[in-house]
Amino acid sequence: MPDAVKTGLDALDRRLIVATQGGLPRVSRPFDAIGKELGIGGDEVIVRLQHMLDTGVIRRIGAVPNHYAIGYTANGMSVWDVDDARIDELGALVGALGFVTHCYRRPRRLPDWPYNLFAMVHSQTRDEVAARVAEIAFLLGDACRAHDILYSTAILKKTGLRISG
Repeated sequence: MPDAVKTGLDALDRRLIVATQGGLPRVSRPFDAIGKELGIGGDEVIVRLQHMLDTGVIRRIGAVPNHYAIGYTANGMSVWDVDDARIDELGALVGALGFVTHCYRRPRRLPDWPYNLFAMVHSQTRDEVAARVAEIAFLLGDACRAHDILYSTAILKKTGLRISG
């Protein structure tokens, strides 16, 4: 079965993904610039990207800040041992907190690793991270049996899936 039939993407959609997967151009009208590269208008770029978002082909379009460059040098992944029966409910609450940049469930690795909920907190000091983590602990209440904070020690380049042109 051809790829376009399986994914609903045509050749132009694929070229659009390749053109944007490394980020948008830093110009005043990025969609127009991408459209010019692809031989279409900026409005069509927006329509196609919105369709891909709506159908789940792409998950999001967003900025990825360098936390260190904007002053957030205390970056802590809080890890939680949360009651499995309530993890979806509680994970959604934690993920909705304005100071949590990402939150997800991961399998435990017993006996050494009891944690199943992860929530990233960025701040300017470790004391501020600890205060935010205390807020999460209060929110989780008795459903949380244990937690810890793992602080970043290096900046790693983050990239998602890349497709070739």
